[in-house]
Amino acid sequence: MKRIAMDRFIDTIEWIAAGFVGIVAANIFLAVVLRNIFSYSIPDSFDFGRMLLGILIFWGIAATSYRGTHITVDLVWGNVGPRYQRWIDVFATLVLLFVVTVQTWTLFDKVRGTFNDNVLTFDMHMPTWPFFAVAWAGDVSAVLLIAIRTFRLIFHPEQVHDARIKVTE
Repeated sequence: MKRIAMDRFIDTIEWIAAGFVGIVAANIFLAVVLRNIFSYSIPDSFDFGRMLLGILIFWGIAATSYRGTHITVDLVWGNVGPRYQRWIDVFATLVLLFVVTVQTWTLFDKVRGTFNDNVLTFDMHMPTWPFFAVAWAGDVSAVLLIAIRTFRLIFHPEQVHDARIKVTE
């Protein structure tokens, strides 16, 4: 039962990331159509676009980090046996967990800074900190998913959703 709930949590994170891809694409499409056909510019379109892209990146990190679909270099991994491949995967995932945890800590400082400094968008003077907070939530999700991946790599490698992982004892 716990595995099913965990997989639902993971799938939810991935759907949120996919939703932000759609939002970014819709924002760009709408801005281009309105500007080129109707000579109308959406207020703060540029600010929204760059902040939404930031959100997309951090939620994308969460989705790709768990599945192991981010860019990897398999020169050594491909030339060793399954046992050492698993060790390399565990080590690499632990390093990724550390790096993303530090990144999450520093991004929280950015959220707090934009809130305290009352940073606003250019045209509509909307606060930017909520966008940074949503990006930070994506980074927190990445830490959680990488921790789940690390746990599963160590104790239950058969539960890792990675085509490269071979279950061996």
